[in-house]
Amino acid sequence: MHVLFPTGHQSEASLRAALADVDAFTFDIVPIGEIASFLSPGVLTRLIEAGVYDCVVVSGMCTASFDSVEQQSGVPVRKGTRHAADMRLSVPLILEGKLSKTIPADDLLADVRRKLAASRLAESEDTATPEFTIRGVKFGGTSRIKVIHEIMDAHRHPALRDVVLAAISCGADVVDIGFGFDATADDVVRCFSAIADIDIPLSVDTLDPELIRAALFRCDLIFSLTKETIPLLADAVRECGAAAVLIPRNATLEETVAAAKAAGLSKILADPLLQPPLSGLVPSLAGYLPEFGCPKVLGCVNVIEMVDADSPGICALLASAAAECGVAAVLVSEHSDKTHGATAEMRRAAEMMVLSEGRPYPKDVGVDLLILKEKRCRREPPLVYEKISDAPAASDDLAQYDPCGNFRIGIEGGMIVAVRNGRAVRGTNWYDVFSTILAENGVSLLDHAGYLGKELYKAELAIRFGRSFEQDGDF
Repeated sequence: MHVLFPTGHQSEASLRAALADVDAFTFDIVPIGEIASFLSPGVLTRLIEAGVYDCVVVSGMCTASFDSVEQQSGVPVRKGTRHAADMRLSVPLILEGKLSKTIPADDLLADVRRKLAASRLAESEDTATPEFTIRGVKFGGTSRIKVIHEIMDAHRHPALRDVVLAAISCGADVVDIGFGFDATADDVVRCFSAIADIDIPLSVDTLDPELIRAALFRCDLIFSLTKETIPLLADAVRECGAAAVLIPRNATLEETVAAAKAAGLSKILADPLLQPPLSGLVPSLAGYLPEFGCPKVLGCVNVIEMVDADSPGICALLASAAAECGVAAVLVSEHSDKTHGATAEMRRAAEMMVLSEGRPYPKDVGVDLLILKEKRCRREPPLVYEKISDAPAASDDLAQYDPCGNFRIGIEGGMIVAVRNGRAVRGTNWYDVFSTILAENGVSLLDHAGYLGKELYKAELAIRFGRSFEQDGDF
């Protein structure tokens, strides 16, 4: 196979470096001008006529259609990666004939990796042998680490059902319903009745035996039993088939596990209790290394909530520790704004652990928790120019208001909304909203158009990264 790679002078060196070790096919790298994305059908036709090629791979940045070139020459024209330095990633797709006419290779590769990862995850869980199951969800054994989403003070929550459904959509395997000291048995019955029809394992989170009993009509898991409360609740727990998390309180965890087994409880998980950073984190984490004769639970709330650091990295690290310690489930919460999204992050981290089987590190497995940082920075050629001038500071005051009127921009339900004169336009990305405004002659001044583009894109970024949005405020 002989392949033609048209490129620009700015990216030629990067492309040659990217393809330097490729020997699966022969190729020509031909500069066509300063910038590769400016390639036109006419220029490409002349390049093809100058050689003998089995395939042409153009820059993923090209926007022109090369259908006419393909029909005239009979040579397939396909899109490679957007950036020349990444073109080495296209080689497997070139050999398999799977590059696209319209989709850059970067997107194809990402999609392939996601599909392979999803297939591996599904197969791994389907074939896993658990210690036990709760409402069809596997725990322990060779199954994936399960994510338990904690809702604190559920009896005071104004929209408990909505929060439970949201947690499920974010990847929670179990939803933990917590009750404070002021909760009553009636509160417990009311809360569990409101969500009883939702087909997911539910757990009750309280030390009060009375509240635990009140939840057993629908509860699948109990947080938490102690050596003292086991004799009071063992018969009722065993009869309803619920599982129980055991904690050390006035007795060692080993003694508590032994008491639970002696009472006939078979579905049990041990929780050595993880402490917050600088308050015993490392010694308490070491407490997860011993085997207790049952699966273990890692309560991550004390760590994720007690550090002013972004939660994705903390979730990845805790999931790695859980995997090394043989933990079957992790407990997370989203009590504060800074931990919003932690359930989805922990689910992704747990999946990374599955995909890392047979690897030394949870790296290059098809999914990741890189959100703001890049895995690899792109090395683009330097910009070429003869003159440069510094832009002066712009005035904060508009010289002239747009006669078409001004917009109020905000976020509702995960969508960008632009409102003017009682009418709103909404969309999931800034360009769709902006294009609609333009199509309706909604802007007439260039500075207003630039302002709208900036604010709409800022709103899209806020949605993408789960941040709040304020028009005219800093991102």
